[in-house]
Amino acid sequence: MGTAGEGVLAGRLVLIAGATSASGEAVARALATAGATVLAVGTRQEALEALATAVPGVDTRVCDLADRDAVAELAMRIHLKFGRIDGLIHLVGGWRGGGGIAGQSDEDWEFLERGFRTLRNTTRVFYDDLVASPAGRLAIVSSTAVEAPYAGGANYAAAKAAADAWTRAVAQGLAKQAPQSAAVVFVVKTLAGLEERLGEAVVGLWEVAGADVNGVRVAVVGAE
Repeated sequence: MGTAGEGVLAGRLVLIAGATSASGEAVARALATAGATVLAVGTRQEALEALATAVPGVDTRVCDLADRDAVAELAMRIHLKFGRIDGLIHLVGGWRGGGGIAGQSDEDWEFLERGFRTLRNTTRVFYDDLVASPAGRLAIVSSTAVEAPYAGGANYAAAKAAADAWTRAVAQGLAKQAPQSAAVVFVVKTLAGLEERLGEAVVGLWEVAGADVNGVRVAVVGAE
């Protein structure tokens, strides 16, 4: 495995929000292998410890990203220890659904909306970092349900559509203020089995000019 100082991401500091999923581990490994310093953020200490064991060298942080004040404190601590971040990979999420339109529960919506709130909080707090970076990158994972929603997944599709639109709005801001940086939406039907491909795609964001990928929606698919 590469270390910070080696590889295409040498010298880059990348934060993964919602890092304790299978996709979070794959992305952390890909980034670390490419030479990035990886900050893995989640809410469960035990899961973060397991991630640090699986991907040596990853710096783990516990934070409730749905709490903007907590995110601001996290940013302060990161800035004091490391400096600004060069990348924010937002993987907070999960699926809830079923029951048709009438069965779209408030409990499911609150769960899904919380994931969107973490995106709003982290992008607002770290936006200036992405602007200042010589190669800032924001990436989220969206769903094919945004283009083809169905009744049983209305809550899920609506939350994903909000995240999708928010990220493309960030892209518009970056285009005006920091054309070297980019915000990208990765689109999947399901992430299961695509974790390593996602990791490769995330690393690939730094292999092209920001203007070439800013605001783009990219389908992540399996190997042929």
